[in-house]
Amino acid sequence: MLLKIALLFPGIVLTFWVSAICGGGASLILIPLLSLLLPASLIPFSLTLGTFASAASRIVVFRKHVNTRIFFWFIPFSIPAVLLGAWLIKFINPLYLQFGVALFLLFNIPQLLQSGKELQKGEKPYPNYMLALVGFLCGFVSGVIGAVGLLFNRFYLRYGLSKEEIIATRAANEVYLHVIKLVVYTSLDLYSEAALSLGLLIALAAVVSSFSIKFILPLISNFVFRKAGYGAMVASGFIMLFSTSSHIIEQDNLNFISQNKGYENEVAISWRNSHFVLEYDVKDGKFGIEWPVGYEDLPQDLKRYFDELKDQYDKILLEKVFRFQGVSSYEFYCYKNDALTRIDFKSVLTAR
Repeated sequence: MLLKIALLFPGIVLTFWVSAICGGGASLILIPLLSLLLPASLIPFSLTLGTFASAASRIVVFRKHVNTRIFFWFIPFSIPAVLLGAWLIKFINPLYLQFGVALFLLFNIPQLLQSGKELQKGEKPYPNYMLALVGFLCGFVSGVIGAVGLLFNRFYLRYGLSKEEIIATRAANEVYLHVIKLVVYTSLDLYSEAALSLGLLIALAAVVSSFSIKFILPLISNFVFRKAGYGAMVASGFIMLFSTSSHIIEQDNLNFISQNKGYENEVAISWRNSHFVLEYDVKDGKFGIEWPVGYEDLPQDLKRYFDELKDQYDKILLEKVFRFQGVSSYEFYCYKNDALTRIDFKSVLTAR
């Protein structure tokens, strides 16, 4: 155990240094690591404990640089949102929200390629209603996955704040959220001894990082600071996309099977207990989606047709085909003595 701590601690300190230089993101960088050590539902507790210590210590170090306008519009809307997000974690899978966060982070690739002048042109203070909306979204996402640093870093960078203001204002906005989340997670039993131990380790590393980064930050220009911020968002997006995709595939049995049927190219997708097919008709140039349906889902005319066929076959499977262009249809897969007969209804009145 001591060996693990000795190996993890310097890496976590370095992560929070990178987080400060990039304008945030230590938590999102740590999610893939923690996912190897903890269940997905316990990761938010450990992250929140560590990021609370980081935010509190950064406020102490950079307290003179807090932007009070952002702070007073952010907090009132983020607090109820974090309660909602923490409550919903009981009912939704955080992996899918993490997957969405990863895609959102990748949208910052254009900013990563812009020059200094182009970045400055896009910087301007937002109206108050935008501050309120960002506060609500930040609180909600933070309540579900326990980390939003890099996700909303784009907001701070485009607001035109200095390096110190970004670090201080983010910390002031988030410290209250972390306290609320810790209370909610504890009340919902979303923690464990292992999650607490990892959280305390992250917290100690965060404090060390906050008090040492003030000697590093003056050596970095505003342009490099902003480029590092966008670069970290894109890098974390790729990391989270790979990590969450692999976990979703493993957890929910997500599979893809491609096959060619004459004029039709099909990709069969199975997810959890569901199965559907993406179909492309080369001849017609049209896309469609097939999914299983039950007898009760059939139109009345097809129910009568099914009743006539059911005694002639051993088994009949039913599918509905939704066409992006054209009329939707139904397909009967009729089995008798291991032989398949497919009946395709282009409409409720016509069978082929």
